[in-house]
Amino acid sequence: MAYKLASASILIVDDMPPMLSLAKTMLSTFGFRSIYTAKDGDEAYESFKRNDPDIVITDWVMEPTDGLELIKMIREDPMSPNPYVPIIVMTGYSAKPRVESARDKGTTEFLVKPFAAKDLYNRIVQVIEKPRQFVQAKEFFGPDRRRRMDGEFSGPLKRESDRAGSNQRKPQNRLAADILKQLTESAKSS
Repeated sequence: MAYKLASASILIVDDMPPMLSLAKTMLSTFGFRSIYTAKDGDEAYESFKRNDPDIVITDWVMEPTDGLELIKMIREDPMSPNPYVPIIVMTGYSAKPRVESARDKGTTEFLVKPFAAKDLYNRIVQVIEKPRQFVQAKEFFGPDRRRRMDGEFSGPLKRESDRAGSNQRKPQNRLAADILKQLTESAKSS
């Protein structure tokens, strides 16, 4: 499905000007009109607070503040306008421990460089069409790290929402779902 993304806003963060320019061009081609850019995590977080974008795409390795530190600020800072925002991390490092580390910091999607426009678009579609519930625990706040529900799982259930057929959400998950629903409706109606 093609989305009309003109009313959606996006923040792209990369310390390499050519990559930033390329990603911005791709996003513009997809239909985004409100595209904010930043060259590191600190600059990005200021832009995030000022502009409250619908999606954040960030490089991982940047100085002085990297993408994972940016995610931590977005997810945990009380001044964050939207700790539930979908965040796509892009990086040239795709080893499983790195992917898991990004996931465990609150990443919504992972994009390996170099990537094609189709790959970037697919990650954006993923955050629109398949929003993930948020989990808040002592050591973690972010999208549920489980991608699929295994109906054959017979082990102990950890959460009330793990029960088969349960669609109950906690209040913070409703807010995230409402935000993503508005983004989806806005994208479809533009």
